[in-house]
Amino acid sequence: MFNRRRGLTMAAVAMASLFVAAPSFADVLDNINSSKKIRVATDLGIPPFGMLDGSMQPSGSDVDVAKLLAADWGVELEFINTTGPTRIPNINTDKADVVISSLSVTEERKKAVDFTRPYSFIRTAIIAPADDLAKEWKDLAGKSVAVVRSTTQDIALTEKAPEFGFTVVRYDDDATTITAAVSGQATYVGLADPQMRAINERSPGKKFEAKIVINQFPIAMAVKKGETKLAEKLNEWIATNIENGKLNAAYKAHHNIDIPAEILK
Repeated sequence: MFNRRRGLTMAAVAMASLFVAAPSFADVLDNINSSKKIRVATDLGIPPFGMLDGSMQPSGSDVDVAKLLAADWGVELEFINTTGPTRIPNINTDKADVVISSLSVTEERKKAVDFTRPYSFIRTAIIAPADDLAKEWKDLAGKSVAVVRSTTQDIALTEKAPEFGFTVVRYDDDATTITAAVSGQATYVGLADPQMRAINERSPGKKFEAKIVINQFPIAMAVKKGETKLAEKLNEWIATNIENGKLNAAYKAHHNIDIPAEILK
């Protein structure tokens, strides 16, 4: 009886020690607060949302938003350079704390990340040389449309391709897609307005224009699934900076237009 009681007591002590020794895992917001640093995934190859200036420093509307956020929270800002397809993987593999990188809100993406309320917006379109006659979806029959892999343009155009008889050609990032357009490899490209601007800056003798609007999307920040505290604090910050006009000012400084009021509701 003694040995049995002693065994039970030792087992209880051992079990208790396991609970004491087990670490308490901090969430992402706790990590930001304790480290005094926020890691923001931003694509620096999609001007004017994200780019490098003449001094090779991050610039753009998303960059300004990230800088404003870090300053308001009193933390150091570290940019994690990313591409379109790696934005979500960067937070889901803990390489970054939050995505601030022209990430539009879609139902498919909601399965992988938690979004904040919108802080910005983006329009996507089929763009082509100004002298091209395409104006409707049916005009793309038999043509090829270049897109960046895994973007909303890729998803939308892949769905439409069978109906309208065009082919979707996928590139790995914005830079290579833009190069394809500038070099003449791609006549039709599914991109957003900022990328069209980048194409026209690199190809002044051949102006591209939006032919067919694909969609207009709200842009939000993204955090890892379940990071409720971080998402809520970001939402509070976004609401404050919608109210004081700083988010619109950051956007207008680089895009020369205001964010539509309905996007920020």
